[in-house]
Amino acid sequence: MPRATLLLPLSEYGVSVLGTPLRFVPCAGKCRLLVVAGIHGEESETTFLLSRVLRLFERPFETVAFVLCANPDGMTLGTRANANGVDLNRNFPTSNWSGETVYARSILEAPRDTAYSTGTAPGSEPETTSLIRLIGDLSPEVVLSMHAPMACVDAPECTSLVGSLCEAFNLPWRPDIGYPTPGSLGTWCKEQKSPGCITLELPRMSLEALYDRYAEAFADWLSF
Repeated sequence: MPRATLLLPLSEYGVSVLGTPLRFVPCAGKCRLLVVAGIHGEESETTFLLSRVLRLFERPFETVAFVLCANPDGMTLGTRANANGVDLNRNFPTSNWSGETVYARSILEAPRDTAYSTGTAPGSEPETTSLIRLIGDLSPEVVLSMHAPMACVDAPECTSLVGSLCEAFNLPWRPDIGYPTPGSLGTWCKEQKSPGCITLELPRMSLEALYDRYAEAFADWLSF
């Protein structure tokens, strides 16, 4: 497989709370798939794997675009939320958005003991509104949202695309994640009717192990 020495060109689609440019890798033609990593800043493995996989390619994709890190401030700070303390995956303007505090686990086995805001209003955060605008501009058929470490593929239906992703990562399909996700990107996509949304939950493993196990299969899947 050919290997590039540099990442593919980046374009700016917005600015974060702390003024960090929000960037994406555009595709050459009509966008069919938008891959979004790093919406939770503590899930840096999503950005790592996607970045490493993109380095396996020398040219822009024809129909696939990529957001390497949708929450750069959170990634820098090592927090799930953005610089305002907002969980961006609970800030999308959905019919079930709630202003109540949400809680997350410090590790998968721990109780939900870390509190986050969902924003002052639906879509209150610049990272959220910028991503919504980018999705509108690109009009992808599907958004693939990368998370960790639940080790599954979450999508309302097991379509052929979902099934092939499950096969590539050797992960089970789940019709939902098992708990309510008001204000999430997936819920927002569902209410918009288009694009569809698939959530890829990477398993818990080291960064090198993720690359070693999944890079080639992920690259092949992206070349559909």
